[in-house]
Amino acid sequence: MTSPLRPEGADRLRWATLPLTVAAIGVVFGDIGTSPLYAFREALAQSAADGIEADEILGVLSLALWALILVVGCKYVLFLTRADNQGEGGVLALTALARRALGAATGRRSRVALVLGATGASLFYGDAMITPALSVLSAVEGFKTIPGAGGYFPDDVIIGLTVAILLGLFVIQARGTERVAKLFGPVCILWFVALAAMGLLHIFDEPAILRVVSPHYCVLFLVNHGVTGLFVLGAVFLTVTGAEALTADMGHFGRAPIQLGWFALVFPALTCNYLGQGAFALSALEAAQARGQTFANQDWFFLMTPEILRLPMILLAAAATVIASQAVITGAYSLTQQAIQLGLFPRLRIRQTSAEHSGQIYLPSINWLLLVGILVLVFAFRTSSAMAAAYGIAVTGTMVVTSCLAYIVVRHHWGWGRPAALALIAPFLALDCVFFGANILRVIEGGWVPLAIAAVIALMINTWMRGRQIVGAFEARQAIPLADLAAALAKRPPERVEGTAVFLTANPANTPGALLHNLKHNKVLHERNLIVSVRTLDRPVVAPEMRYKVQRLDDNFTSVVLNYGFMESPDVPHDLGRDALAPGVPGVAAARTSYFIGRNTLKASAEEGMPLWQDRIFMFLQRNASDPTDFLRIPPAKVLELGEQVTV
Repeated sequence: MTSPLRPEGADRLRWATLPLTVAAIGVVFGDIGTSPLYAFREALAQSAADGIEADEILGVLSLALWALILVVGCKYVLFLTRADNQGEGGVLALTALARRALGAATGRRSRVALVLGATGASLFYGDAMITPALSVLSAVEGFKTIPGAGGYFPDDVIIGLTVAILLGLFVIQARGTERVAKLFGPVCILWFVALAAMGLLHIFDEPAILRVVSPHYCVLFLVNHGVTGLFVLGAVFLTVTGAEALTADMGHFGRAPIQLGWFALVFPALTCNYLGQGAFALSALEAAQARGQTFANQDWFFLMTPEILRLPMILLAAAATVIASQAVITGAYSLTQQAIQLGLFPRLRIRQTSAEHSGQIYLPSINWLLLVGILVLVFAFRTSSAMAAAYGIAVTGTMVVTSCLAYIVVRHHWGWGRPAALALIAPFLALDCVFFGANILRVIEGGWVPLAIAAVIALMINTWMRGRQIVGAFEARQAIPLADLAAALAKRPPERVEGTAVFLTANPANTPGALLHNLKHNKVLHERNLIVSVRTLDRPVVAPEMRYKVQRLDDNFTSVVLNYGFMESPDVPHDLGRDALAPGVPGVAAARTSYFIGRNTLKASAEEGMPLWQDRIFMFLQRNASDPTDFLRIPPAKVLELGEQVTV
């Protein structure tokens, strides 16, 4: 008999799914879970040009529900959670999987996948800045709905409270969130239960609101409203913002907890709340018409909450938006780590904030850049309604990229034929393109902001990759095959010194520049010399048996390739310090080892390489990149840097 306290086999899997589901609800669904604060209000506002009628309320509500069903439920929860890269999801994990499916990393089609991934990553940072600003501001604005309290919360006070919350959130990042993260799940569960309860309270007042589950209300609304319907569609997309987090955080929780959390709690709670807001709006419309008054769009979420519960609901909403913001910040850290490993970004300082969970990291530069961008958005837009216009473009753009990458995975990794792959992906891509087109109409209202942020990030990625290609081409032209050097040194051996020298290089077949400079200027060779190359594979984590590729060239040189996944942080001294790297090849002793790193001096030139302005950007990125000793976890006292001047 299986003990209820120590389940085994399938029982153990079910036993583990529950706590993972609770944790996933606190991290994965925070962003989409706070969308009821503003999504229905903003969508209804777009249809209010000629006054709001019952048909507008029903149409907007039906669009919102079917967006949740098709985009989140079908595309992300049921489909994209299966298009994982060894359990990891997100746009860059999908990019790595697509590149591997297309074959050689240098192939033309593989570069297409890399460009798509870089585009999706660029758009994500726009989303990462807008989400905390919009969600926290919309929650704090709830104070205006408390009877008699409006005078105490003018716009300046609302903005001040929002800034204070955001400052506190970003300041604590350096200390890690391991302790408070345990509260995320329970708090978000309470939030979703409250969403459902407030919705059900008003659904029973207007049971006819349930008819919006019929999709014909969507079709009628779009047919009857023309261009206005497209603007409404762009605002309706606010209901599904945060869907990308479902796959981006999949590696931490797994597919089953995310699917269970969505269908068992999150989707029913969101549905009930949106139906409740719609029912409350219908009641308000009927009351206004009965009094002969003009019907005005309002903050339906907080107004439908009974007055006695409004303040607790505002505080709970603030807590939920902080959790949603934390999830986006953590996602930005993880995405940046992946981008660095894939060569899209320069090396940045990465700190582990938990001894138990490798995924809990902190990047100081990303943290403060996000904070500055978020504060600029808060002061520039000042209200959540003004900021909502800027929200959808980045998310819809990322979703279009995700669908394109998913087609590559289905076609080339899963091995489906072209008709079958198109039949699966085309409807999702068409839906994404419709939403993207609808949001493009709102560029003037503020949609240009995430596009500008994405353009800056994309320029940095392009500049960094082009600059690295130029430097790599220069090093290749100057390179000498390591086998030729080994043969020459075997005939005329130089002076030998004690200890081990580790020469780091991108190409283990060629002689590292630092080795040539050491021989040229110091005219010595260590007793033992390791030519070490650190490579990032198109998979999240590398198995221990795949970590090393060791080749003993002769008595002087041994080539070692260290493989890491794009979710891992390299630790060269630790991995070289094991008892044996391979049969007959012992590990290195830390006390008797020196590390040689090539560091070239960059020189800008308008005549060759990149344009002069792009040279300046690349040189700035290079100067501000994390020291390779920090990135590879090499003790600085053990490092010698040698190099030469390179024109970019």
